[in-house]
Amino acid sequence: MKVKICGITNYKDALLCQDYGADAIGFIFYPKSKRYITPAKAALIINRLSPFIVKVGIFVNAKLSFVNETAELTRINIVQLHGDEDENYYAGINLPVIKSFRVKDNFDFREVYKYKKVGYLLDSYSDNSYGGTGKKFNWDLIPDYLKDKIILSGGVSEKNIEYIFHSINPAAVDLSSSLESRPGKKDEKKVKAFFKKVNKLRYLC
Repeated sequence: MKVKICGITNYKDALLCQDYGADAIGFIFYPKSKRYITPAKAALIINRLSPFIVKVGIFVNAKLSFVNETAELTRINIVQLHGDEDENYYAGINLPVIKSFRVKDNFDFREVYKYKKVGYLLDSYSDNSYGGTGKKFNWDLIPDYLKDKIILSGGVSEKNIEYIFHSINPAAVDLSSSLESRPGKKDEKKVKAFFKKVNKLRYLC
């Protein structure tokens, strides 16, 4: 199970997550987010990181030209779409794509397979936000055939990572707010405790 830490806004936090064992880190290029970072600042951070950690850029209903220009400037590896983008949109992106689906109780999981050649991220639905709420959806709704293919987001934390690992076992988890002292600032104690538990689970497996 891979781990992506999202909402990186500064080099210190990026290095912290890298050193403790994150497989990927995410930079949010959505100005309305509390964890927004400019492409120029993200580029400076990425330039100082190991080439072996995956860098993900998060976009919400952005112009396609902005996505591709930002990808080129920052040298991110993957584009994550958190808005209402359709298949025609992501076909024009020059990098691999992760498509986010906001899940509520009546969500039709068959919708996921309408999107081809993308990674699938499941997050909690909110009327007021495109993500980053820190709240979980009903994970029992996830079909068994989909569990090992998804990136699980929304409410993931040290407290439930053992349950996630054994009962869902997704391809990856994506978390942000549960590792913060405030929006946009990671808490080293929380990061350390989370990866201590994750690495123990990986070792026992």
